[in-house]
This record gives sequence, C-alpha cells and structure tokens, in this order.
Amino acid sequence: MPMETATITAWTFMQEIPIPPDVTALMVQGETPVAAFKTFRDSAIFTTRRLIVRDAQGMTGKKVEIYSLPYSSINMWSSENAGGVLDHNAELEMWTRAGHIKIKLGKGADVRRLDSLIAWAVLK
Repeated sequence: MPMETATITAWTFMQEIPIPPDVTALMVQGETPVAAFKTFRDSAIFTTRRLIVRDAQGMTGKKVEIYSLPYSSINMWSSENAGGVLDHNAELEMWTRAGHIKIKLGKGADVRRLDSLIAWAVLK
C-alpha cells in the first residue's frame, strides 16, 4: 500500500521562544512543557506528551484553534536543510496516523533542535 503524501496541514515555526505561561491550562496531570516556538499567528509547544500548536484566527485573534498531536501517533519524520549556516529553507515533515504534516522553519528556528526534540519525544 503506497504511503499517502498529501499534506493535511502545514505550519511555520519562526524561532524558539520562552514557554508561554498560559499553556499550563492545556496540560493534563503529569504533563509539562519542554520547548516553544513562535508561529505566524501564535505558538507551538512541545510537552512531555505531545505537540500543541495554537493558531489565533480572525482580525482580533480572540478565536484560537488548537491542534494536539500525541507523539505516539508519529510514525516517521524527516528533516531537511540546505546545509548552510544561514539556511532559510529548512523544513521538517512528519507522517502520522492522521496524515502528513509539514513544518517550515524560519531563520530563527534550528532544524537540528527540532529534529532532536521529535526524536526525544518519539523514541523515549
């Protein structure tokens, strides 16, 4: 059976940021935030159990859509960069039970840091 390659969603992680204090309201007992990244319209947070991506919507940004990706649903991932120190075209892809997810990285996000976060999360 061929692997589905259509992307179900795409995010852009701009740079690593301090963990937003309001993310604790999204946590379950025993879950803690590990790292956070600025996205175009909000943030993405790696926790001890999942990746949470928040997407503020509308002109005021009051409506927020939240994506929650448990690490156990990630089947495979790949990371790619052009190899330069100032690489602006890095991306990470994940194949999950839900489908294919593509993450583009801004110049302030380190592809190797993201790669190691996902490896830590999936392989622990």
